[in-house]
Amino acid sequence: MKFTIDKHEKYVVLKLNESKLNSLFTPQLKSELILVNAEGQRNIILDLCHVKFADSSGLSSLLVGHRLCKNAEGVFILSGLSEAVARLITISQLDTVLTIVPTTEEAVDLVFMEEIEKELKKEAK
Repeated sequence: MKFTIDKHEKYVVLKLNESKLNSLFTPQLKSELILVNAEGQRNIILDLCHVKFADSSGLSSLLVGHRLCKNAEGVFILSGLSEAVARLITISQLDTVLTIVPTTEEAVDLVFMEEIEKELKKEAK
């Protein structure tokens, strides 16, 4: 599986450089998500701009990322979805569970908005 990782203080951008997210790549993606989360990152942005096809095992890896970030009180954000992948997510009704934005830049903005909101809630207590 080809991918790039761009680590920042508040978030990590994991960009998949594959055209398919299927059972061949799912174990590696899950492992990478678990590793990034174990390193202390609670906000993960998964850029799928190169992915043109996904199957059910690919969707399961997205749910793993979502669960890891949620348990760490962070956010898991998908960006750059192709029409086919977006349609599969909608058909499987995961669009109500997963956070999806058009671009990585918007995902970064969303991470910072979530972090600010958490800080404000802490101060209010």
